[in-house]
Amino acid sequence: MQKQFAVVDLFAGPGGLAEGFASIRDEANECPFRVVLSVEKEASAFETLRLRSFLRQFTSGFPREYYDFLNGEIPEPNWSQSFPEQWESACHEAIRLELGSTRATQEVDRRLADISMRHGKNVILIGGPPCQAYSLVGRARNKGTEGYNASKDHRHFLYREYIRILQRLMPAAFVMENVKGLLSSSVDGERVFDKVLADLGSVGKGAYKLFPLAPRTKQAILPGMELPSAFDFVVRAEDHGIPQSRHRVIIVGIRSDVAMKLDEDQFSRAMLPKVDYRVTVRDVLGQMPKLRSGLSKSADKGEVWKTQVSQLMRRVANSPSGLAGKDAEKFRKLGEKRAASLERAREADRGVAGVYSGVGSDCPVDLKRWLIDSRLRQFSNNETRGHMAADLGRYFFAALYAQVMNESPKAKDFPKALAPDHKNWKSGKFADRFRVQLWKSPATTVTSHISKDGHYFIHPDPAQCRSLTVREAARLQTFPDNYLFKGNRTQQYVQVGNAVPPYLAKKIASALFKLLSPSLSLPHRGKREIQAESETFCQ
Repeated sequence: MQKQFAVVDLFAGPGGLAEGFASIRDEANECPFRVVLSVEKEASAFETLRLRSFLRQFTSGFPREYYDFLNGEIPEPNWSQSFPEQWESACHEAIRLELGSTRATQEVDRRLADISMRHGKNVILIGGPPCQAYSLVGRARNKGTEGYNASKDHRHFLYREYIRILQRLMPAAFVMENVKGLLSSSVDGERVFDKVLADLGSVGKGAYKLFPLAPRTKQAILPGMELPSAFDFVVRAEDHGIPQSRHRVIIVGIRSDVAMKLDEDQFSRAMLPKVDYRVTVRDVLGQMPKLRSGLSKSADKGEVWKTQVSQLMRRVANSPSGLAGKDAEKFRKLGEKRAASLERAREADRGVAGVYSGVGSDCPVDLKRWLIDSRLRQFSNNETRGHMAADLGRYFFAALYAQVMNESPKAKDFPKALAPDHKNWKSGKFADRFRVQLWKSPATTVTSHISKDGHYFIHPDPAQCRSLTVREAARLQTFPDNYLFKGNRTQQYVQVGNAVPPYLAKKIASALFKLLSPSLSLPHRGKREIQAESETFCQ
């Protein structure tokens, strides 16, 4: 019989974790994980989540109408009318609720009871509480809020709802994800991470073995060993094939009755393997369409943009760069060359999509297969932002500097003429206020701050003079190119920045499957029930 686990996804966002779990196939090409419940409170993220759930109902490939829509040939269909059965299933799986509220508790508990009845303990719980209160940026912002009291910030304690649901379900395993800042966050002098581990360890009076996926020492995962150190739970995404230096706390719990049947070799094989080659920004963005930025303070026309930017390029190229000798001369020549080529170019194309394109030749084959969809003819969610002329000059300087020095400039490296009118510009507190993503390295962490402005996410091509699009950020986050983000552009950026990289989620799911597949024990059901369930389980 096919090994099957029901997956419950809390604080689901646009569905990055669930996408990874739903993609796993066993030796018979069957799906061992089926997402049965996803919960998200934010409206646009929920819309994205529900749409992806709808698409997963089609086991033989997404419907033609979806591709016609993505390729700009038709408006988005009314899915509930076109495919009522699949849409109804998606609406049952993805629900919009604020976890921790009275209404959510009642509805979720009703659904959990049904899931337990149908699937017994063959359930996986995934997700993580919102991270704003734990992140370094969020904590800095909170300190500046008059009257802020960490002990009363409900975001610190949303993990308790996760714990409550964990106790209610007692799943075969769970995955809990959060920002690295969780390790240093404290409330009333008590480290939050210690409290989280204590609460997880007390579920069912020690019913779970906590398992780090990428520990610093092999001893940290051995059965019977003491609890690993906090930093053993940090997963560095760039070490595992993600084109982004994203460090997150990921705690995996294996129910004790399952864990006791596993030996050292099984735990070792389930650890995330490190890759020999770190995927770079160029590998996933280098082949994407060249698009100009928009203009936010003047008429947004290609010729106007070209004229303004070429003038800025020449001005920047001949301004003091802070570089010396050959580096300074290289900076000047490259800047002049970019200005001249832009002047000769046809009207610059801002575009809102761009002709569909693949990835670089050095991109690992598995990641390429994960990202690329040959049925696409254009990109979705790929509109460029509008920028002020002053920022275009800063973007050009920063990208050109990075091209010469292979590092993003700090505030001290900017010419005085390009310095923004910020009180803290020279204080050192915001040395990376303008940060270029380097072609030859994994990207820096894509965060929800990308929704505010693009200063931390400058495109590495100086000629494009812009920040990253939603789709480019999504590629760095390893969302498949056919993954559509709903809502306005700001909301799309937030969804991408807050998500777990789906390709990393796939690797986490694969690790769990290696541990859980030998120990599956399905609850007893009648033959007719089993047959009916097996026909719909992987939809």
